[in-house]
Amino acid sequence: MSLPGSFFMRWRVRLGYPLAVVVLWFSRPVPRSILLGGLVGIIGLWLRAYAAGYLHKQEVLTVTGPYAYTRNPLYLGSAILVLGAAIAMQSWISTSLLLLYFAIFYSAVMRREETELRMRHGPVFIEYARAVPLFFPRLRPAELAGGSVSGFSLAQYKKNHEWQATLGFLLLLGTLLLIWNFRQR
Repeated sequence: MSLPGSFFMRWRVRLGYPLAVVVLWFSRPVPRSILLGGLVGIIGLWLRAYAAGYLHKQEVLTVTGPYAYTRNPLYLGSAILVLGAAIAMQSWISTSLLLLYFAIFYSAVMRREETELRMRHGPVFIEYARAVPLFFPRLRPAELAGGSVSGFSLAQYKKNHEWQATLGFLLLLGTLLLIWNFRQR
């Protein structure tokens, strides 16, 4: 049985590569935009790292730490990274393409994952979904029974390979510096 959103799960990364080429082509970075975008990106990287240290994929329903504020703190962190990238690129075309891609693909991915979690965790997930918003965070953490109760774990952060997001974002900033340097000549 194919769940809704399967296409988006399969193709979000594969289509991200040609998208990256297009948005880099239209980018008009300058050192200040790269610095500002990098600073915004650090917030997204921090949130992703914090969330990854709590997440036990395929093991338990994670409801503590940042997951007590939003059901998708990793994707919220990714959205902040996209915002940082858009600021760094300094291009309305690039920004529009990035935001459109994120909105289409990640809304479908979040709904697909929600269906999988509901099937796996049943009433516990339903209670969690009632208390914690899908994307935009609550101001105060929800207090729920069931699911995970552990705190942040550096080992879990490493197990989730979250360092790859940092490496990717640094590569993007370096590429934007090269583009700026090339266009100065």
